[in-house]
Amino acid sequence: MLIRGRRVILPEGERAASIAIQGGTIVGIGAYDAASKDADVVDAGDLVVSPGIVDTHVHVNEPGRTEWEGFDTATRAAAAGGVTTIVDMPLNSVPATTSVAALEAKRAAARGQCLVDVAFWGGVVPGNETELDGLVDAGVRGFKCFLVPSGVDEFANVDERDLRRAMPILARRGVPLLVHAEKGPGPFLRETKKGAWPLYSDYLATRPVQMEVDAIRMMIRLATEFGTRTHIVHVAAAEAVEEIARARGAGVPITAETCPHYLTFAAEDIPDGATAFKCAPPIRAASHRDAIWDGLRRGSLDLVATDHSPAPPALKCPGDFMRAWGGIASLELSLPAVWTGARQRGFGVGDLARWMSAAPARLAGLADRKGAIAPGRDADVIVWDPDAEFTVDASCLQQRHKVTPYSGLRLSGVVRTTIRGGERVWDAGRIVPSGAGHLL
Repeated sequence: MLIRGRRVILPEGERAASIAIQGGTIVGIGAYDAASKDADVVDAGDLVVSPGIVDTHVHVNEPGRTEWEGFDTATRAAAAGGVTTIVDMPLNSVPATTSVAALEAKRAAARGQCLVDVAFWGGVVPGNETELDGLVDAGVRGFKCFLVPSGVDEFANVDERDLRRAMPILARRGVPLLVHAEKGPGPFLRETKKGAWPLYSDYLATRPVQMEVDAIRMMIRLATEFGTRTHIVHVAAAEAVEEIARARGAGVPITAETCPHYLTFAAEDIPDGATAFKCAPPIRAASHRDAIWDGLRRGSLDLVATDHSPAPPALKCPGDFMRAWGGIASLELSLPAVWTGARQRGFGVGDLARWMSAAPARLAGLADRKGAIAPGRDADVIVWDPDAEFTVDASCLQQRHKVTPYSGLRLSGVVRTTIRGGERVWDAGRIVPSGAGHLL
């Protein structure tokens, strides 16, 4: 295959180029008009040619809760959105990926079903420190933990004592610890009133900013003590961005991400009863959204990942924020959601490649294969139109359940072709049957 375009996003910048692919690998970068004898030519013209997106925060839920989302539907949504690699979170599947046996069950469920490449995070829960070395040996890319209840019984939250047992092991193995950084006990652990909770403001008040700040401060202290690579997931608060910025300035080995929904929505605009917007930490006021964009601009935040966390419509309990499952499914929409806000703020397509391809590949230890258009890397490439606009029609999404707060939103950026390992998996608005993606 030969992909040519006038706007190819390379590690050194954007330029006209051609990408030569053989055996699923990029074998050379040449001039735009390089010879193409016997090649399957993809001519992108003036469209953008970017490295495939690497989404390091995806809850697939299979096995055990496959009716929420499975590897087939999740990776179809990924392909449609230009995501060529996902890293699956250790919950909400049953069993949770907290042992080698559970990882093997997860891999068995995924095998042969995946349209894109899939890697796996392990989990740190109370008492499983003896499993961590084995999980690294078996191929997990790092570990996730919660500092507050996760929402599912089989993935318990940890405290500082648990972390003190686990973090030295992760430091020795050189793998990151991903942290859901809210620290309890907080108001959200107490039922403060009876009956339904239709008001978004009530839900927002149950998970205050201080919970994020307290958790991040603890993780900064422990990361400093143990030297463990520590990654804060889904940053939602301005004060959290500042805590991370100060720690990085002091040399603490800490990185952080935010999500498309924190970059897109603001609490002031969320209708009461609209539980499609419920997530944790919650979507906060517009001033926090502005601070998160500024964190990306300054480099205090490294990357954007979806936290794709789907559930059946009944579990979203419309009208009741207390009972509703907290999670937003956005694998297919992450590129346009982020690009729509980014271009309004003066960012370019190269910034998206840095936030959504290169940085997440580094986090997952996949930068030798993923995250950039360069010789020797996997031939994971997307061709997309940054100027095309569309209105989100939830019924057309590839994800299993069509609940989304993006429904009806006008977004910019349309993925025309997704190529994974030198094979088209999405083209001209439809899935293209191909060989199965790799389990990394």
